[in-house]
Amino acid sequence: MRLLIPPPVILAIAALLMWLVARLFDGLNAAFPLQQTLVLLLVALGVGLMAASAHAFYRARTTINPMTPDKASALITSGVYRLSRNPIYLADALLLAAFAVWLGNGLCVPILAGFIWYIDRFQIRVEEHALVNRFGAEYQAYREAVRRWI
Repeated sequence: MRLLIPPPVILAIAALLMWLVARLFDGLNAAFPLQQTLVLLLVALGVGLMAASAHAFYRARTTINPMTPDKASALITSGVYRLSRNPIYLADALLLAAFAVWLGNGLCVPILAGFIWYIDRFQIRVEEHALVNRFGAEYQAYREAVRRWI
């Protein structure tokens, strides 16, 4: 299987769908106590996780391009990568969750779930196949020790 659509494009499509749903079904939009606090918390977690992940790629001097996992020159297993094999996609999901909470429309939740399903099925699995081919037993051991998401 080939990677066809960059994950940031999938993220943007999901966010656009959420925005459209919130506009089309605005009667279902609701505010709740601590809504903005939850949004800020999710954004902070997402941005922090994204920054830590990008820094790990920078330190390892390997590609961060999700479309070319076969070009990875190093397997990153430290830092946030001890907790999740895919902290960047987890950060994307947190940011998308923050947007859904900010919109305040429960119909955004299935879109978030669809984003996670798509990334898991069509992005992560392809990346993992490339990393197994590239790093062999080292990646297999890492995969057995660390969960895919959290």
